[in-house]
Amino acid sequence: MAEEGKIDPMSQFAIEPIVGGFELFGQQISFTNSALWMFVVLGLIYVFMIGGMKRELVPGRWQIMVEGVVGFVDNIIATSISGPAGKKYTPWVFTLFMFILFANLLGMMPLGIIPGIHPFTVTSQFTVTGILAVISFSIVLIVGFWKHKLKFFSLFIPHGTPLPMIPLIFMVELLSFMVRPFSLALRLFVAMIAGHILIKVFANFVIQAIDAGGASILVAILSIVFIAFVSALELLVCAIQAYVFALLTSLYINDAENLH
Repeated sequence: MAEEGKIDPMSQFAIEPIVGGFELFGQQISFTNSALWMFVVLGLIYVFMIGGMKRELVPGRWQIMVEGVVGFVDNIIATSISGPAGKKYTPWVFTLFMFILFANLLGMMPLGIIPGIHPFTVTSQFTVTGILAVISFSIVLIVGFWKHKLKFFSLFIPHGTPLPMIPLIFMVELLSFMVRPFSLALRLFVAMIAGHILIKVFANFVIQAIDAGGASILVAILSIVFIAFVSALELLVCAIQAYVFALLTSLYINDAENLH
């Protein structure tokens, strides 16, 4: 938001109620801008998938794009999870990849130039990335204990560990395992929030330089160049973060399936 020629880089992450809700157990429940943009993301994914699932004999560009994304996620599963069991996890990994990718890219679109539209990047909220990570981690735990029972704890004792070192190694490996959902959520959250803050800071430089006039115009021009560079880099980060989240989720599931 601009105020006296300045931009608050943190205002873009503020969660604001759009429709007044109701109180439940002492908490106010409202439909927020975060929830709105989640529905927008889901709607875009639906349109993208429906538009590319026509099963034409000679596939068009849209169908090729959809099939390419599906094949890409299949490759992630095939290279991360040993054995045929990986196929049953494709829906969840595909959902993760598509939701994160579309949410990241939507947050980079210059929709703010349209009056009345205030874009919101849902993956810049630790609550959202945390829920995705917790669901993935819950799948790992459920699969691990369902398939291996108490033998699942052998995952925390590497093969060949000397007997006296087992208690220490077990605790270290267990701690490392429990940190996984936090690191998974934090990685995506930090990557998205840092890029957006950086762009807003450079945008503030542009406004301040234009207001100052004179030789400061050079600062404005350099800031615009930096904004273009950071934006291009952020588009790459959007795709990489979706890939990393899906890949790590697959690797963690593989640990639960095969105790690797």
